[in-house]
Amino acid sequence: MTLLRREVLRGAAMAGLGAMLPPAARAAAAATMPGALDAVAPELRPAAEKIQAMIAAMPPITQAYRTMRSGPIPPPATDIPYTEQHIPGAAGQPPVTVYVINARAGTRRPAILHTHGGGYIVGSARGSIAPCQDIARQLDCVVVTVDYRLAPETTYIGSVADNHAALLWLHAHAADLGVDPARIALLGESAGGGHAALLALMARDRRSVPLCAQVLIYPMLDDRTGSTRTVPPFIGRIGWDAPANVFGWTSFLGHPAGASDVPAAGVPARITDLSGLPPTFIGVGSVDLFVDEDVDYARRLIAAAVPTELVVTPGAFHGFDAVAPETGLAKRFTAAKIAALRRAFGGDGVVA
Repeated sequence: MTLLRREVLRGAAMAGLGAMLPPAARAAAAATMPGALDAVAPELRPAAEKIQAMIAAMPPITQAYRTMRSGPIPPPATDIPYTEQHIPGAAGQPPVTVYVINARAGTRRPAILHTHGGGYIVGSARGSIAPCQDIARQLDCVVVTVDYRLAPETTYIGSVADNHAALLWLHAHAADLGVDPARIALLGESAGGGHAALLALMARDRRSVPLCAQVLIYPMLDDRTGSTRTVPPFIGRIGWDAPANVFGWTSFLGHPAGASDVPAAGVPARITDLSGLPPTFIGVGSVDLFVDEDVDYARRLIAAAVPTELVVTPGAFHGFDAVAPETGLAKRFTAAKIAALRRAFGGDGVVA
């Protein structure tokens, strides 16, 4: 149980698995656990059961999110170097902390600008170092992961500015980092996937940095999910759920989620023009709260002539790859992600 607890907390930092139900709803969830698991793939059910048991013992996310920010993080690997850098923020904004992983001056390797998950309210770049090191090892690339400011203390305006400042810095310092400026991709999980989508839109609109890909892992794209748009009852039952989603989006936007006057600039799904975006990979589980919005975003990208790959893993819940990485479903999902990045960087996509 100790190992699983650590993995769940890691998943919370990466993917926003810290959804906490109000006490009455938590009791109801415990009473209906068998039904909640019916749509989950059999090999993922042990992890799902433990996640739900942990969630039932914790306070609601509206109370717990600040405590979660100081939770344990996976220790970085020792074979892939990383440095902490403090870079200039956008005009009128504070400096931004980034972690630069696997840089090597004198080379021209591909790079990833990574934005971490956590429902826009938790998570950290420091907590993402270890998984980013693993990606850097597999692809022999540089990864810059951004410690953007969190909501509700900072709305989307500040955090998107932080991420764009980091992207500009990465591009401007490509030679120092050993990066090929023509091979920079965006990668993010959950809220980080939402941030990556917003960053790709900003880079397109400002013509700031050319991107070779955006890789969106169960991205958090639409504030209407769980607020004004309901999902089937078997979806979004494990981990990040509708009440948590409403709180996360309301915190991020500084405005009630689902309202008709939500600032569209903070919601990728509300952007009407998706043309001109880089080749896109979207991966999500079929019982993830975000499955409908992610499938719809992929459909709209395809309609806008953006080369798009969509992977929907049957019976997989939010963050399943982070908390059950040794399962066959998680391994195939991760392999598809790595293959998409390898193709974007000019490889054949074959995962060794």
